[in-house]
Amino acid sequence: MNSQYRTHLTGTSLDYFDARAAVDDIQAGAFDTLPYTSRVHAENLVRRCPPEQLTDALKQLIERKRDIDFPWYPARVVCHDILGQTALVDLAGLRDAIAAKGGDPAKVNPVVPTQLIVDHSLAVEHAGFEPDAFEKNRAIEDRRNDDRFHFINWTKTAFKNVDVIPPGNGIMHQINLEKMSPVIHAKDGVAFPDTLVGTDSHTPHVDALGVIAVGVGGLEAESVMLGRASYMRLPHIVGVELTGKPQPGITATDIVLALTEFLRAARVVSAYLEFYGEGASHLTLGDRATISNMTPEYGATAAMFYIDQQTLDYLTLTGRTAEQVELVETYAKQAGLWADTLTKAEYERVLTFDLSSVTRNMAGPSNPHARLATSELASRGIAGQWQQDGDLMPDGAVIIAAITSCTNTSNPRNVIAAGLLARNANKKGLVRKPWVKTSLAPGSKVVKLYLEESQLLAELEQLGFGVVAFACTTCNGMSGALDPAIQQEIIDRDLYATAVLSGNRNFDGRIHPYAKQAFLASPPLVVAYAIAGTVRFDIEKDILGYDADGEPVTLKDIWPSDEEIDAVVKASVKPEQFNKVYEPMFDLSVDYGEHIDPLYKWREMSTYIRRPPYWEGALAAERTLTGMRPLAILGDNITTDHLSPSNAIMASSAAGEYLTKMGVPEEDFNSYATHRGDHLTAQRATLANPKVYNEMVVENGQVKQGSLARIEPEGKATRMWEAIETYMQRKQPLIIVAGADYGQGSSRDWAAKGVRLAGVEAIVAEGFERIHRTNLIGMGVLPLEFQAGTTRKTLELDGTETYDVVGEHTPGNILTLVIHRTNGDTLEVPVTCRLDTFEEVSIYAAGGVLQRFAQDFLEAEAH
Repeated sequence: MNSQYRTHLTGTSLDYFDARAAVDDIQAGAFDTLPYTSRVHAENLVRRCPPEQLTDALKQLIERKRDIDFPWYPARVVCHDILGQTALVDLAGLRDAIAAKGGDPAKVNPVVPTQLIVDHSLAVEHAGFEPDAFEKNRAIEDRRNDDRFHFINWTKTAFKNVDVIPPGNGIMHQINLEKMSPVIHAKDGVAFPDTLVGTDSHTPHVDALGVIAVGVGGLEAESVMLGRASYMRLPHIVGVELTGKPQPGITATDIVLALTEFLRAARVVSAYLEFYGEGASHLTLGDRATISNMTPEYGATAAMFYIDQQTLDYLTLTGRTAEQVELVETYAKQAGLWADTLTKAEYERVLTFDLSSVTRNMAGPSNPHARLATSELASRGIAGQWQQDGDLMPDGAVIIAAITSCTNTSNPRNVIAAGLLARNANKKGLVRKPWVKTSLAPGSKVVKLYLEESQLLAELEQLGFGVVAFACTTCNGMSGALDPAIQQEIIDRDLYATAVLSGNRNFDGRIHPYAKQAFLASPPLVVAYAIAGTVRFDIEKDILGYDADGEPVTLKDIWPSDEEIDAVVKASVKPEQFNKVYEPMFDLSVDYGEHIDPLYKWREMSTYIRRPPYWEGALAAERTLTGMRPLAILGDNITTDHLSPSNAIMASSAAGEYLTKMGVPEEDFNSYATHRGDHLTAQRATLANPKVYNEMVVENGQVKQGSLARIEPEGKATRMWEAIETYMQRKQPLIIVAGADYGQGSSRDWAAKGVRLAGVEAIVAEGFERIHRTNLIGMGVLPLEFQAGTTRKTLELDGTETYDVVGEHTPGNILTLVIHRTNGDTLEVPVTCRLDTFEEVSIYAAGGVLQRFAQDFLEAEAH
């Protein structure tokens, strides 16, 4: 703590740490030129950085240098139940390991306040047109997840500093936005900015509030939980100036899909973005949150907005106290985080985006950044008029239409727009097509309250969009089973079936096994496509149906005006609704007591929760980085869904076969995601996505699609899991070779855990997504990057080679990848060591995050 910079916060009883004074002591006037992100990090350094490191650390911000690591101490860790539970399973396993070595396991606790929200466990088995769908889905969720919820309930009392929000209450990001983030903390007499890491790539949702919130993998979250600083280099901070105003009828979803395409093309991977300008100032906080939520879809790390009047208005709307709103305003203006104090902020790079250029958009198929104007569907060969033949399902059928995900349900304008469109459609006599499985799964219970207040919930229910859950559902691959007759028709006729959802992810194979492709769209468009029933349809021009007078009805006839949407939002969304929902939800008083066993009693036959194997098997073996064989050679844009899918488990998969052997009936297989606390199930998901292409498996001159591998030196093509088992039995070290943007998508630690348990020691790719790279290091896997111009193709790799890695593991060092070909030739290829900081070097050297902590913990206890 650097107490010389602690000073009084005017108009309060609190102090604060004056980052402006500290920065200007080093370089006069420098604070005024710092971007928002640097100002928040400067405060964190002044308040938490060891005094002897402070000047050098602040110079990194002032001089835009990136030659040393500086520490960041997030104020909170926020988890959903999949990665949060997995992180706590790891800590429970760590307690076992500490106890086995004579340490006190009860001392292993999160140091940083940790909030776990159970929101990723529910599947939409009962659709929105079924009576009591919510209650039925919740009952199935509890039954299927009994082992998981038993463990989570143990953590509430066994671990200190952990709060748990039980299932059925909403999505972590929306709850974080509407309740959990104070924007400015007041603790121990000091005011300071809220900052956090979260175990989900969409954690930047609350960046819209001016809160630095970064998605990390479960492994990095564990490190922060345990009190270790998150060491970092100054990120590239890109200014994004928003100009103009959206055209009438344009939703925040349309804006974010256009921005996602624009920012992906601008290559903002791993950057912190700061949105500002006249366009930004007019966006509601809900609109801003829609933009910040999709940060990982355009590849950035954070998507910040300044604190301004829109921020204060939102805090008031969502029921924050007048005292808290006043604290946010006072602190932001005095500490230099208010929008008006950032007029001289300098960015190394500035992008400009005109909001008035946005048209009505969708995204797809397959990628969130593949923007598709609704008016262009026909010219892309996807849409086109079709004739319905009785009740038969058409090719191009929309089999799932879901209003889902905090991306859009955090935005009252988007939800109200869907309700108004439904009301207008009902008046015209339009109906949902019978093959469309519809659902409404808001990220907050407040959504239901304001839909009831506006009398729009009944209108949505009439079209099949009843509330099925307050949870992350379809967007996470938890769309549930189809009607068996519809599923059989898709199979028998090999139909091109699709999903339309208001989420943020539409990767191949993610939404549903029988939805060949998926499209992202605004909530009102989701309702429109449920009426259309097919994507082979020009939603802007084609006829949705006929009214009572026989007149044709098109989208423009039922689309609500902006003025009506705004009027309904103003009249129906109220602070008392947020208070009614959140005051009882956050009554989390817990009596820890002394009767709680600090060691979890593992259930031997559980397929959900099992003591982790991080001190045995491949993870206990020495990593030699020699004689490695390739498990897979992969192309560009490999996602964590390819590496470890989260969707429903099929009976024919390796995981499905294992669950059958364990006596689990197929209807209770649940998703891959829910089984990540059991490594025996989860490791069978490694590269199990049926849409992956392993370039080592070729048939008739073409790379064969599927979860496939080739065992070497025999050259035998087989299912991926059989290859992994074979190599595990041989104790064969492995490597993966890949193209650009390796590890896109969710912050999924099992995408790293699975390959490490298989024996993968290194991954060499043309580039890595940030979160996945840190997860690999957290599991003791070495990330290596080809130099520009070198690829798997220029090296003519075919998978028969063996590989060594030579050189010193220091940040950014150039190592040598030695490739031994079967003809006796040897090729030496320079690759960059992607251990980017000395903290990462330390974690890698120990074998991973948990091994590093165990070593430090036992050494501290010994002294």
